[in-house]
Amino acid sequence: MIPILIVLALLGGGTQFSFAQNVVRYHVTMKDVKYVYGAAEPVARLKSGDVLETNTVDAFGNAIQKPGDTLNLVKGDNPLTGPFYVEGAQPGDTLAVKILDLQVDGNQGVGALAPGFGALNPTNYTPMLNTSVPEKIWFYPIDHATNTATFKALDSNFSVKIPLHPFFGCIGVAPAGGEARSSIVPAEFGGNMDSPEASVGNTVYFPVNVAGALLYMGDGHAAMGDGEVAGTAIEVPLRARVQVSVIKGQKINWPRFENDDSIMTVGAYRPLDDALRIAFVELVGWIRQDYGLSEMDSYELLSKVAKIHLNEMVDPNYVVVASVEKKYLPAKKK
Repeated sequence: MIPILIVLALLGGGTQFSFAQNVVRYHVTMKDVKYVYGAAEPVARLKSGDVLETNTVDAFGNAIQKPGDTLNLVKGDNPLTGPFYVEGAQPGDTLAVKILDLQVDGNQGVGALAPGFGALNPTNYTPMLNTSVPEKIWFYPIDHATNTATFKALDSNFSVKIPLHPFFGCIGVAPAGGEARSSIVPAEFGGNMDSPEASVGNTVYFPVNVAGALLYMGDGHAAMGDGEVAGTAIEVPLRARVQVSVIKGQKINWPRFENDDSIMTVGAYRPLDDALRIAFVELVGWIRQDYGLSEMDSYELLSKVAKIHLNEMVDPNYVVVASVEKKYLPAKKK
């Protein structure tokens, strides 16, 4: 642990808080990963203000490495690094996780079609009479110098470079009530949100449901299209640097994102329209509480200037992020 001093602005440039804090380093291997969000022995303990440097394996547990490898090699989906216990975090508080740096930890990414998975595939939720898509795997060479990955078509002579945008596909805390939830599921505790908003420069806020919050992360993505329609992003392991902070006595119901320009709220549910409703109800509440507009004024304003991001519609719950730029809001209440 290396003591450093850092100044953190919580909740979007409000009060400045100074923390004498540490850098905590943790390296995960496949023997240490978890496949659920829930109560488990912490792999490390952090204090509010600490910086965590860690790594994640990819969604396949780094098992798919070369042509000829199949999904049968995968031991479990979305292996997670953690949990990390944050001292002082108690139910009713909010955990803020500021994403300081994310780097792709390797020279290739993986994408795949899996029978029974994907937005255009028959699933248990959307049964159809036609047959499922076949298993196929693509490898994406990564050029760190140009910050791109290359898509190479399997059935034709075509390739194209894709800019990298590393982010956590999975990041979340332990659910309430002692429940354990699969690493595939996005919900009110975060989880498999597949949110490109979980990237450098953004802070993600989680409701604290258990003592210590128990933070997990994983499922690194190098890039992903809206909806993640085929079921995977460019799946990669990551090296991560994040800062955790406890906001005492502030209760939220669903994850939130924030950066210098915007506030963003998450809705995760099926059907898709209910995910959207959750996200917008949360955004109205945030504006009312922190910026002082009435509920109806907030509702009307969002109808004119809000943005919607469909993160994914392939998991057990779909994920929508609703956002508004701060330039459209009043000054934040002190």
